[in-house]
Amino acid sequence: MKRIATEEATAVRCRVRSAIGGHPRAMREFESYQRLWERGIFTGISDVLVVAIDTNCSTFARTRTEIEEATQDQFRALLVTACPNPHIERWFMADLRSFHRVVGHRPALGTAKCERGYYKEHLKDAVRLGGHPQTLGGIEFASGLVDDMSLYRAGRADRSLKAFVDELRAKLRSG
Repeated sequence: MKRIATEEATAVRCRVRSAIGGHPRAMREFESYQRLWERGIFTGISDVLVVAIDTNCSTFARTRTEIEEATQDQFRALLVTACPNPHIERWFMADLRSFHRVVGHRPALGTAKCERGYYKEHLKDAVRLGGHPQTLGGIEFASGLVDDMSLYRAGRADRSLKAFVDELRAKLRSG
């Protein structure tokens, strides 16, 4: 979000409301956030509301529809969905040239897999093979990878990433 906002010359302040617990918990947290906002627990409203949930081997369209159907009317115009297919770790490896520059190893991803944990393990292995100690499973490289990656190349490699980038960019431009 910060990278795209910078490219669009827009200031953003990101506030993460929930980042653990998987798909069911993310949906519960999103619904809870909306209820709390209705009750006045949160004051003001964001310009953009990003709901990010891995597709977990479902489809991008199905996951996006589930999020949209759980969105109350007052939030619809603000909504941007991020639905990594199948998992967020794949996005970090979407631009292999950049990944190699940042991590020091170029993983061989091959055909998209939807096995649980496949991309988590691939990311951890790539970090290890790049000569780095195992700390956070590769997620510690997220900021550097996002800053360095070609969003064009990454979007060509992963349509769910392209959909998020395009949707967020359009929302920021219209805001």
